[in-house]
Amino acid sequence: MSEKFIPIFEQTPASKTWDFPPHLPPSSGQLFDRLHRPLKDLRISVTDRCNFRCTYCMPKEVFNTQFQYLPHSSLLSFEEIVNIAKAFIAHGVTKIRLTGGEPLLRKNIEELVHMLSQLRCANGEPLDLTLTTNGALLGRKAQALKDAGLNRITVSLDALDDAIFKQMNDVDFPVSEVLDSIKQAQAVGFKAIKINMVVKAGVNEQEIVTMARYFKQTPHTLRFIEFMDVGSSNGWRMDDVISSAEIRQRLANAGLALSPLEAHSINDTASRWRYADGGEVGFVSSVTQAFCHDCSRARISTEGKLYTCLFASEGYDLRALLREQNEPDKQQARIEYAIANIWQQRADRYSEIRGSAQAEAKAKIEMSYIGG
Repeated sequence: MSEKFIPIFEQTPASKTWDFPPHLPPSSGQLFDRLHRPLKDLRISVTDRCNFRCTYCMPKEVFNTQFQYLPHSSLLSFEEIVNIAKAFIAHGVTKIRLTGGEPLLRKNIEELVHMLSQLRCANGEPLDLTLTTNGALLGRKAQALKDAGLNRITVSLDALDDAIFKQMNDVDFPVSEVLDSIKQAQAVGFKAIKINMVVKAGVNEQEIVTMARYFKQTPHTLRFIEFMDVGSSNGWRMDDVISSAEIRQRLANAGLALSPLEAHSINDTASRWRYADGGEVGFVSSVTQAFCHDCSRARISTEGKLYTCLFASEGYDLRALLREQNEPDKQQARIEYAIANIWQQRADRYSEIRGSAQAEAKAKIEMSYIGG
């Protein structure tokens, strides 16, 4: 096991003793942190397990047969997830993304999707309910997810070349099955599926143009993601990063010149670009063009800890409040109060200070634990 790696079962929540006032104030429908960033997006990890061993996320030498995953009793139940979601919605969240690990490994995940799809935002509109998957199980789950009310899907796919793809997923899973799953998801009614490609120098950079050309001919949007220093187990080095600017230059050199598009929302993680003859592509540039100043995302781990940054080292235990038996009629109001207290103190901006002594002083939680 890597000396820098911090197993998720040793993670402890940030020390926090809640002193609830006698009369809890009602949630206002909007919440801002210390940098005046609103709370709009919630990412919920539903499992810490995955059927891939991608080298940049869950490398096999760490996440092997001896690795201690969370026991089922530690995971939030679907009902607990819904209660947390309600509390975040009361503070203005309009988008929820289910992640993992691989979320489709969570038994009966479509039931959770259905439960969440019944919730409404503060303005009465339906939630934007999305899910990120590696695609291995998507083909057999697509219809059930669509019927349950899932709005959108993002598929992680790092190469079209089978040998490179198998090298990256490290479980000998063929790319053809992921592509078939994407087609099946499209067939049952999912529109404009997003395809996420993490680009790592010397590993899959030769697939940049191939991936662009392939997905340019589909209704789906390919998004190139700079290799990030999430967690401590992926051996991240700056030399492994190929910047979004360089990727765009490589596309231009291959006759795929791009022009920028306006963002759908100021809080979008990906910048939008358009090919000259039509079709969209995105770039997530967390390393070279930090977007901390617009980050509106909170994350809930598999066992119910709230993390205010993808690069955080500490989480806040909400599960304890969910399972507190004292005065159950006040439980939801207390969870909302706790979320407000945590978010209003938030000042995370890791990507803007990457490389500084402050940023490097703390170990970071693994992405497979809180979702990407």
